Amino acid sequence: MEDKVEVMAGETAQITCMFTTDEGLGGTTIQWFYVPPNKERQRIYNKEPMHEAAEQNTLFTHRISLNVNGTAAVLAIRDVGVRDNLEFICVIKTLTPEEAEGRTQLQVFKSPTFPTIEAVETGISVNEEAPSKIGSCRVKNGYPKPNITWYRNNMPLRNTPREVVVTSSTTIESSGLFSVQSELTMKVKKEHKDAVFYCEVIYFVPGATKMTESQHINITVYYLPTEVNIWVESPKGKIKEGDTLELRCDNNGNYPSSITTIKHQNSEYSVENKTMVRTNVKRLDGGVYECTFEETDNFEEISGRTKVSVNYLESAVITPKDSIAVMEGEELKASCNALSSLQTSTTWFKNEKLVSKGNTLSVKSATLETAGMYKCVVTVPEMEGMKTSSTLQVNVKGSPQILGPDVQEVETYETTVNLTCSATGFPAPTIMWTTSDGKNLNALQTETEDGAQSVVTFKITSNVKVFCNASNDFGSKVVEFNIKTILNTTLTTITSMPTISTTTRSTTTISSDTVVHTTPTATTTTSTNTITDDTVTQNTSTNYVNDPVQTPTKSPNIKKESKGFVIAIIIIAIFLLAILGSVLYFLYKKGRICGRSGKQDFSKRKSSKDNIVVEMKSDNTEEAILLGVNGEKQQPNDQ
Repeated sequence: MEDKVEVMAGETAQITCMFTTDEGLGGTTIQWFYVPPNKERQRIYNKEPMHEAAEQNTLFTHRISLNVNGTAAVLAIRDVGVRDNLEFICVIKTLTPEEAEGRTQLQVFKSPTFPTIEAVETGISVNEEAPSKIGSCRVKNGYPKPNITWYRNNMPLRNTPREVVVTSSTTIESSGLFSVQSELTMKVKKEHKDAVFYCEVIYFVPGATKMTESQHINITVYYLPTEVNIWVESPKGKIKEGDTLELRCDNNGNYPSSITTIKHQNSEYSVENKTMVRTNVKRLDGGVYECTFEETDNFEEISGRTKVSVNYLESAVITPKDSIAVMEGEELKASCNALSSLQTSTTWFKNEKLVSKGNTLSVKSATLETAGMYKCVVTVPEMEGMKTSSTLQVNVKGSPQILGPDVQEVETYETTVNLTCSATGFPAPTIMWTTSDGKNLNALQTETEDGAQSVVTFKITSNVKVFCNASNDFGSKVVEFNIKTILNTTLTTITSMPTISTTTRSTTTISSDTVVHTTPTATTTTSTNTITDDTVTQNTSTNYVNDPVQTPTKSPNIKKESKGFVIAIIIIAIFLLAILGSVLYFLYKKGRICGRSGKQDFSKRKSSKDNIVVEMKSDNTEEAILLGVNGEKQQPNDQ
């Protein structure tokens, strides 16, 4: 038999017993025993030629079986556990009194759980005199008992007096498995701040030895600094006024009981997360900044310094200041400067266009076009965003100039005209408006950047010439506006036969584009036809004595002609209406109308030929022309 049989817990163990006999299996008895700790052996299986069975009420009664094949008897033990780690005996008996036996040790293995490691939660000071706890490592449920070894940076740690102490404890679980816990303590040094610690577990399996590692841990080591550094975290590069300055202070120590401050000149600033922030810095914020670290246990101090430079660019100053006036043809000179801690560049602009580079603006012979607002821009090329500017109003003394041609033609349909006159020159010119007949016009004048502007509004009744006169101490300039009126006339003609009544009045009004013809009488019957907007409005009232004679009204024909032609047509129409009214009235008196003869009895209201009146109006004049039936001109108060 084999000296030992190795098997993992939970598996089936097979123990083989080899034998030889001259009597064959028919005269052979096979028996299996196990040896409990500190006890006599106990039979667990018996096989005789005519009978075989497992012994009852043993640890293996329901887990064993025997297989005999020739001269080999194999005992199978199912679902072995660590408690089966025992010695087994095979006994062979024959018909003779002699017997033989063999022994095999069954070894059962169980792999432990994955090791767990825990580091201390608090930091460890290098000032501690005794070794400090680093962490603990634990492994459970292994068989045989596993071993734990500690490592730092892949180097095993062994017990060293006053330096390294490893303490282990073993627990036998109720299942018979082993659990092992190991604790590491050691004297911590500054170089241990980045060290990696872990534990290694060695355990056994059938025919081999295995190893597994725990997770890696780090510890926090507290130690005093030997150096303090302070630097500008932001902005990167050069600093200018208005920036936000961020200073960062750090040291090569790691001590919890400490205070960090930053000092500048006579001021002291608190530090949060090793950072100090100052917004909208000025040039006075430059200088030396000192960061100080103070350990509160022993009140030891260590500090570091850095120098901060804040670049500046002052406001641009133009000489002469604000404005300058030169005579036309003279030389214009101006200078622009801005004090800065860095090299500057100067440019001049007018109307957003570059006109000169450098500190000096120079024009050899100034003209009226030279006048205007100039802008000096000073920048720092090596720092984006550093820029300042100032303006200079340049005035050129000279005779005024009026924008536009000397004679301007203006055609209009309107009765009211707005004219604008813009003049340049310095001093600012005074603008006067006059007409060709010597009349002065009132106008509103405003000063502009390079002169003055005037707007006049007036009514026109006919063609007229208007003059804009701009003048100052150095001369004057006149521009003529030739205004021509264009009539846009709409003619409406209404033809209607008047009726006979005791009193008849007919009025026709002509104004611009509208003709109004009205024929009323004092009657009890009224008919009205109205057309608005460039049309004719006709009102007719008639009182008939006998049966009336009605004349239909034709639809008006509308034509647009020149004003003279319209006036001629209107006069002719009025003249025909007057004649027609006279003839009808005469026939009525003679009794030739309505089937009557002789004189009729009319109402006692007096009839007069002067009661037929025509009134003509035009946009060009407010004079009214009143004509009687015989074509005689009358005043309006004679109607």
